[in-house]
Amino acid sequence: MLKPVRFVPAGTKIRFVDKRRLAFALSAIILLSSVFCLTSLGLNFGIDFRGGILMEIRGSGEVNIPQIRDKLSTLGLGEVSIQEFGKKTDALIRIQRQDGAEKEQMAAIKKVKDRLGDIFDYRRTEFVGPTVGAELKEAGIIAVCLALLSILIYIWLRFEWQFSLGAIVALSHDIFSTIGLFALLQYEFNLATVAAILTIAGYSINDTVVVYDRVRENLRKYRQLELSEVFNMSINETLSRTMMTSVTTLLALCSIYFFGGEVLADFALAMIWGVCIGTYSSIFIAVPILLYVKLKRGEGDYSGLQVPEDER
Repeated sequence: MLKPVRFVPAGTKIRFVDKRRLAFALSAIILLSSVFCLTSLGLNFGIDFRGGILMEIRGSGEVNIPQIRDKLSTLGLGEVSIQEFGKKTDALIRIQRQDGAEKEQMAAIKKVKDRLGDIFDYRRTEFVGPTVGAELKEAGIIAVCLALLSILIYIWLRFEWQFSLGAIVALSHDIFSTIGLFALLQYEFNLATVAAILTIAGYSINDTVVVYDRVRENLRKYRQLELSEVFNMSINETLSRTMMTSVTTLLALCSIYFFGGEVLADFALAMIWGVCIGTYSSIFIAVPILLYVKLKRGEGDYSGLQVPEDER
């Protein structure tokens, strides 16, 4: 019978909880840097949020992006972004919202079509107004807040309020640092990024729940051990599973980032960062916080589901 693959040797006894002060300091630096980037640089909102024109074109052969950029740069339309879209024959043109109403936007679209000519097939033309952009921004914020609230309630019901507090602190840490990364790099922040943030929340909480399940089990089994010893044991027992999940996910995300084209690059980058920071926070933030929330061994039902042996 084949033995399961392990990224971490059996019997590993790394004292993660003992390094909590260093981890908290690192997290504080990351969060303060995120705040600084958000306040000084701000987010580079995409057309989804700030409004503008989006055009998808297809040529008979490979699209020459620099040539199209040169043609459109002299039209006086402001910021124009052009990128390959899926196939080499397709391109996506993003134009900042023009001053004025719908008439001015339609005039800008006509200018682009006149300059590029009939050699392209204009497959899609969209205009996002400022009102719609503001509504989408509000909807994105509500979606993230509702996701956090739902996770808080789920962890509270499955474990205890102390666990839900640790999970939300770690999760907020992951989400806020991801937003800070986009502010630092000035990558476009759009609806796809919001989708990535929500996906990061789901991935991160999955890691945290696995460790919390083992913590709950060990609290029942080892009532005489110090809490820090129980936490270290629980993290080490689930470390192989955590690392294997993270590495295999990163392999797929790196493939998307490097070979998926510019359209998927921002989404993949957010996910790559989210997987890394989510794995870190599940180990160094979510569990050590339980030391500071007066977790009592007698609270809750610690006879819940046990993590299978092959995930130890």
